[in-house]
Amino acid sequence: MDFYLIATVLIVLSALFGYINVRFLELPNTIGLMLITIVFTMLVFALSYFDATLLEKERELIGNIDFKTVLLDGMLSFMLFAGALHTNFQQLKIQRKPILAFATLGTFISTFLVGVFVFYGLKVIHLDVDFIYCLLFGALISPTDPIAVLGILKKVGAPKQLETKIVGESLFNDGVGVVIFITIFGIASKGMEHFSIAHTALEFIQEVGGGLVLGGFLGYGTYLLLKSIDDYDTEVIITVAAVMGGTLLAQKLHISAPLAMVVAGLIVGHDTIRESSMSKVTEMYVDKFWELIDVLLNTLLFVMIGMELLILTFEKEYFLAGILAIPAILFARYLSLLLPIKFYSKKLDFVKNTNTLMTWGGLRGGISIALALSLTDAMHKDLFLVMTYTVVVFSIVGQGLTVGKLIKRLS
Repeated sequence: MDFYLIATVLIVLSALFGYINVRFLELPNTIGLMLITIVFTMLVFALSYFDATLLEKERELIGNIDFKTVLLDGMLSFMLFAGALHTNFQQLKIQRKPILAFATLGTFISTFLVGVFVFYGLKVIHLDVDFIYCLLFGALISPTDPIAVLGILKKVGAPKQLETKIVGESLFNDGVGVVIFITIFGIASKGMEHFSIAHTALEFIQEVGGGLVLGGFLGYGTYLLLKSIDDYDTEVIITVAAVMGGTLLAQKLHISAPLAMVVAGLIVGHDTIRESSMSKVTEMYVDKFWELIDVLLNTLLFVMIGMELLILTFEKEYFLAGILAIPAILFARYLSLLLPIKFYSKKLDFVKNTNTLMTWGGLRGGISIALALSLTDAMHKDLFLVMTYTVVVFSIVGQGLTVGKLIKRLS
């Protein structure tokens, strides 16, 4: 099945499901699309009892999509740049210290706590899994997904201070979470005898620090190019080149492309830089172009997430493990945010019940599924994929549909 056919089918389904959502359901785009896709997939399963042709075709379609590569090596950079481009830089600057604490210390603590909770929780349902693999699950499920968070928070009208914290954390903890996952993955693959704290710390600094530095160079370089000309067509293309070229360069240098794209997007989207480098026409075209890219890729992503249901291994113990993991993950997130919030709440303007709202507003999404798909069979891939999918669906639908009411009630 060739790329054009796969892309066409996905876009046609995305357009159809998007229309149904806007016309009839009127749910936030991410929630509506995933729900409709899951219902569609379940109908395909039901139809397969009479004729399995459509089910086989859909499985063939999903089987030909390398979800991990498509998302982590392609779509993610575009979506993070677009998200950062439209993030309030001034609010982010004010809240930078707690946001960095959430994205780094919070992700580390959450990874460890989820690993511990899942390790003992699986024993309760008679699933014996080594702690290192539970820790790997903790790493892949701890990062919150900015792609899911952004659209929903804007729709519910969250307070700016709260929105900045959740979105800012989500933008940065993707890169940190992926680096932590890769580190633990390496330990799980090679064994503890090959583990070196110094080497691991150096790799982490290279990935994270290198991503931040590269993002700074990309953002500033893009700014200089945009400032030197006044042609909106070319300037839009320059921003696309910065994302694509920067992602490729980050991969070659073995540094974090997601962090590089976040920093570059924040610099290009900074109000002062916009005013000095773009005309009003250029600014309008750049904004509209990246809004369209964001919407299109979001749509495709959540349709793909819904269709990933086809590749799950249907074992009741796996789904039970996923259900048990939901409160454990939420509790781990609450605890991981506790220290930074206690430390900074008196120094900065925190809305009431920030910890509860950030815990419930930290949604999981496609990044977690992509990382789960990269596990090997020896790492209990089928188990953790079902658990991840269960958590993501609950997060997007359950938390996504109720976070607005919770924010209005508690803040």
